[in-house]
This record gives sequence, C-alpha cells and structure tokens, in this order.
Amino acid sequence: MTYLADVGALARKDLLLELRARDTLPAMLLFVLSTLVVFHFVLPGDSSELAATGLLWVAILFTALLGLTRAFAAEREQGVIDGLVLAPSDRSAIWLGKALSILVFLGLAELVALPAFALFYGAVDAWLIAGVALANLGIAAVGTLLAAMATASRARELLLPLLFLPLAIPIVVGGVGASVTADPGRYIGFLGLYDALFAIICWASFEYVVTE
Repeated sequence: MTYLADVGALARKDLLLELRARDTLPAMLLFVLSTLVVFHFVLPGDSSELAATGLLWVAILFTALLGLTRAFAAEREQGVIDGLVLAPSDRSAIWLGKALSILVFLGLAELVALPAFALFYGAVDAWLIAGVALANLGIAAVGTLLAAMATASRARELLLPLLFLPLAIPIVVGGVGASVTADPGRYIGFLGLYDALFAIICWASFEYVVTE
C-alpha cells in the first residue's frame, strides 16, 4: 500500500502542477488538432482509409512526443529529481507515477483528436479506440523511461525523439493494423504484448537509469 500511495502522490503532483501551470496539455491539444486540420487540407479527398488512419497515428505519436519532452521539465528546472531519488521509496514509483500522468494527458488529447478525426475522415470504430488505448500504455511506459534518460542531456530535445521514435514503430504498426485490417484482434494482441513486455523492462530498469 505504501508503494501505491507513493505512485498516487507522484501522479497527483504532476496533474496538479499541470492544472496550475497549463503549459503541457494545452500545447498537446492545440498541436494534435492543428495537425489533423493541416492533414485534412493536404490529403486528397479520394485518399484511402489506410492513409487517413496512418496520419492519425502520426499525429498521436508526435503529440505524445511533445508531452514527453516536458515530462521531467519541472523536476529538471527546480532540481526536484534529486529529492525524488533520495526519498525513502522505491524509485520505480517515480516511473509509474509519471507514466500515469502522461497517460492522462494523452487520453485528454485524444478526446479532442478522435472526434476531429471522425469529423474530417470518417467514423471511429471500437477497434480504433482499443488500439489507441493500448498504444497509450506503450507510449507512456517507454516514453517515461526515455524522457528520464534524455533529461540529463543538454541536447534532450534532440535526444528524446532519436530514442523514442524507433521504439514507437511497433506501436504504429499495431495501431494501424488494428484500425484497417480484416483481423484487428491479431494487432490488438500484438499491442498488448508490446505493452506488457516494455512495461516490465521499463519498471525494472528505471532505478538504474535515474541513478546514473
């Protein structure tokens, strides 16, 4: 229970800071909406469902990257990360609390993105929503670990995309497959396996990453 209390406190801290500062979530909402609007005017009217769905996943991925870039900004600027590391709690709780807050931000951004996608490109079905939900878990798990690694670098805005985008390719493959193929369950299972595997890896390795 102490571990879960630590996780809850850390996630609540991030959410309260965002409610007061309003610097990450509004940027994510504006970015994903403007990206879909631009794609709507750039993409030809007779484009395939696959092309439209691919553009949705590109928008989601880069919106997530925008949020991840700011994930450890407060801790970095105010030196809070050192205090968190020295606190008498499991350091993996830092990762889990941060991942939960990122998951909330992604979910709120997609509450805007998915209706906008339905308006511009067509209906949003249950398989697409399931794919987005599972993709969010993978993005939050992997992205939180990589954001913690990149925050120690001077070139963090460049380093994070270089680390994150290659690992996000399976998420895009699974998400697009779940949205447009005749066998979406296969890709949903693939996304679930990706989430489980990388969540375990990130949870187990975060302590070593944050102490180096």
